[in-house]
Amino acid sequence: MSQTTSTDVVIVGAGLAGLVTAAEAVARGRRVTLIDQEPSRSFGGQAFWSFGGLLMVDTPEQRRLGIRDSHEVAHDDWMRAAGFDRETDSWGRQWAEAYLGWAAGDMRGWLRERGVSFFPVVGHAERGAAIDGGFGNTLPRFHITWGTGPGLVAPFTRLLRAGVEEGLVTLKFRHRADALIREGDAVVGVRGAVLAEDLAERGEASNRDVTGEFEIRAESTVIATGGIGGALDRVTERWPSSLGEAPTDIVRGVPEHVDGRGIELARESGAAVVNEDRMWHYTEGIRNWSPVWKNHGIRILPGPSSLWVDQSGKRLPSALYPGSDTLGALEHLRRTGSDHSWFVLTQSIVEKEFTLSGSEQNPDLTEKDLGLLAKRVLPGAPRPVQAFLDHGEDFIVANSLDELLDRMQQLGEGLDAESVRAAIAERDAAVRDPQTQDQQVRAIHAAREFLGERLVRTAKPHELLDERHWPLIAVRLHTLTRKTLGGVQTDLRSQALDAAGNPVPGLFAVGEAAGFGGGGVHGYRSLEGTFLGGCLHTGHRAGAYV
Repeated sequence: MSQTTSTDVVIVGAGLAGLVTAAEAVARGRRVTLIDQEPSRSFGGQAFWSFGGLLMVDTPEQRRLGIRDSHEVAHDDWMRAAGFDRETDSWGRQWAEAYLGWAAGDMRGWLRERGVSFFPVVGHAERGAAIDGGFGNTLPRFHITWGTGPGLVAPFTRLLRAGVEEGLVTLKFRHRADALIREGDAVVGVRGAVLAEDLAERGEASNRDVTGEFEIRAESTVIATGGIGGALDRVTERWPSSLGEAPTDIVRGVPEHVDGRGIELARESGAAVVNEDRMWHYTEGIRNWSPVWKNHGIRILPGPSSLWVDQSGKRLPSALYPGSDTLGALEHLRRTGSDHSWFVLTQSIVEKEFTLSGSEQNPDLTEKDLGLLAKRVLPGAPRPVQAFLDHGEDFIVANSLDELLDRMQQLGEGLDAESVRAAIAERDAAVRDPQTQDQQVRAIHAAREFLGERLVRTAKPHELLDERHWPLIAVRLHTLTRKTLGGVQTDLRSQALDAAGNPVPGLFAVGEAAGFGGGGVHGYRSLEGTFLGGCLHTGHRAGAYV
């Protein structure tokens, strides 16, 4: 049985970018239909799982911590990291300029008006700019949403449910888009399959049993379906040559249904898809001991103190310390043939510096539990981290260096114990030397100059072989898929453009499907906090126009 309906705006994808677009359009009185192939439990998409970090500039949170940020400093950081160098970067660069203006201007106030607030400690993600020739943030500007991802999603789901009550919003879950409807050069809606109901929990695989067909005609059709991070075959096919050979040891940082389907629908309807070889994957992935989806990986958000060695046991170049340069580390490991790598650290470091990405891995922040949050400054690893220490297959806890190395060799193929011993000796000697030129040790001291880092993020420098800080810990790290940096090319209204740069009438793209704006707002590298931020920004702009 086929269903045919009409609306002002149809949005394909119920993640954050789709929610924001819908909420902004409804605020203008537009009738919106939001469709998603997954069950209603997945409302909010990947953003629900996120840590809730947002890049903002020169905020009260920064100023209270003595962080003197500015639009100019952030602009320099972004442009250096992005490395825009292609004809296809024209719109991405314009989106970057627009995002930075918003992040240093109205973004925080706009979020506050919708009920979003922020944890007072500002994080320093992607720290590599502090290294000569490095890329990243010269200052902490990673603002953590109070309530993490769910806290960011909730205001927009509330607005949409209010829109349902007002008769302006129609929510259609288990509706899979199979094609966009074209009349002449214009896109006038979407058609697809109605899928059978499914009791799958958020992130779990759901069935693909077809029970009917649908067609929704609309003045504006918005693609908000995310990237390709859950489709490992597509990640491998499009792996950039600049990062060497694609790894074989990969864990999924997003559910399997994040497969780029909407991007392909836009391409088939005449939209230009650009910069597909630009990706953002992490090297600090660990296998989830309690997985939700197949091959479920969690990312460690590391402080700067752990020793990082490759698969053979050699220390990564000093500039590539944990948390410094995501793609630099990935490129180095792929060029050296390392399918996995290792952090070597102490109990003191894991207690202070290990944060796990994801709302479910941070119950204190997610549940806004002040009592639980206070325990972060007390002895002992955070509860989710301790669970990985107890149950994670990638974690080794040992009471001697010999034991640690023996178990690392058992767990990871190709490890040379003497190389690890030499790397530890080199790092520990640098810690003892007050005049050291070791960039990692200097970065540890620099981090602790910020109050927030000193309180909850960076351990006091110490030697790994100082038994007062034991037990010793080793963590095997895998490549973890995350974000697609390219996508549908869009103008500053989020309208899709064709290969000649002309608007595709009626078609829009937001969020990751649009490369977070223009088909690639980040260029080659992200400053972090700009994935959720890019969903907010593109949805905000699209919702004002569709």
